[in-house]
Amino acid sequence: MKKIFIPIIAVAISTLTSCNGEKKEPVTELPAIAVKVSGVSENDNSPFVSASGKIEAENSANLSTRMMGYVTKVNVIVGQKVAAGQTLVSINNTDLLAKKAQVDASILQATAGYNNAKKDYDRFMNLFKQQSASQKELDDMTARYEMAKAGLEGARQMRNEVVAQFKYSNITAPFSGVVTSTFVKEGDMANPGMPLVSIEGASKLQVTAMVSESDITAIKKGMPVTVLVKSSNDQLTGKVSEVSISAKNTGGQYLVKINLDKADASVLSGMFVNVQFPIEKQQNASKSDVMLIPETALIKQGQLTGLYVIGNDSIAILRWLRIGKTFGNQVEVLSGLAANEQYIVSAEGKLFNGAKVSIQ
Repeated sequence: MKKIFIPIIAVAISTLTSCNGEKKEPVTELPAIAVKVSGVSENDNSPFVSASGKIEAENSANLSTRMMGYVTKVNVIVGQKVAAGQTLVSINNTDLLAKKAQVDASILQATAGYNNAKKDYDRFMNLFKQQSASQKELDDMTARYEMAKAGLEGARQMRNEVVAQFKYSNITAPFSGVVTSTFVKEGDMANPGMPLVSIEGASKLQVTAMVSESDITAIKKGMPVTVLVKSSNDQLTGKVSEVSISAKNTGGQYLVKINLDKADASVLSGMFVNVQFPIEKQQNASKSDVMLIPETALIKQGQLTGLYVIGNDSIAILRWLRIGKTFGNQVEVLSGLAANEQYIVSAEGKLFNGAKVSIQ
């Protein structure tokens, strides 16, 4: 038994020694990653106020109808260009045709009654002048004539009402633009107020931005602004066209609209942008303690945002941050980073928490 037991013990000791050796292998033995670091920049009288916004068409409309009926034809598709007055959606109008026929018949009846009453009125007027008819008879005939006249006018106005209803059975484009959405298809039931087609004017674009109460006083109508498109990093220019003076219905934020000077075909309605409002330096003097870092230095994992700082023994340490507004290509740091603390701007390799780094 002893001869068999001793080799087993020797193998076990050898295995444990090998495992312990692997666990003790330090991470710092890996080649150091070359990095560039920078100190936290402070917003020393930043020349602009920044706010997030969205590009929208200056002319946009969701078209609906006032009548109920089945959709007989959808004449457009999403993305199609349309001209003002072009028919977009047709709704079954059989009931309107029947009502129009009834109104036309009532107009014929009212016209016949009016013509007869007018002849009697003219006849009695001549008899009254010849003293062959009494005042009572003339008054009765005048009343009959006025009633016939009013009946004819009422029938005509009923016809105008029916004709106006036909406009809601054929939905037309109120302006030239592009179809952005269709909410119905042939055979669907159209109800009053239900959106059928959405259309946007393709000629002019504008930006709607929400500005905080601390910055709204610095923004004036006609102010030139710079607009950064987040998806493509395109830089556009524009002017402030509207400034809301109330935040009652906008959650404490003030609505500002900007008319874009010019935008190419790659800029589309619905894109998110960052708007930079130029302001005077003395207006922003109280913001000199704002810490800004390049947006490229940030590390994002889900809803968390952080960056790598330099720890003891030149070790990269991942630090989670709470960020604020975006100022162009820089982001405001609210907490998580000291003003004199170095952070990694870029690296020549893939960083991880605890990686050995060398500062260039």
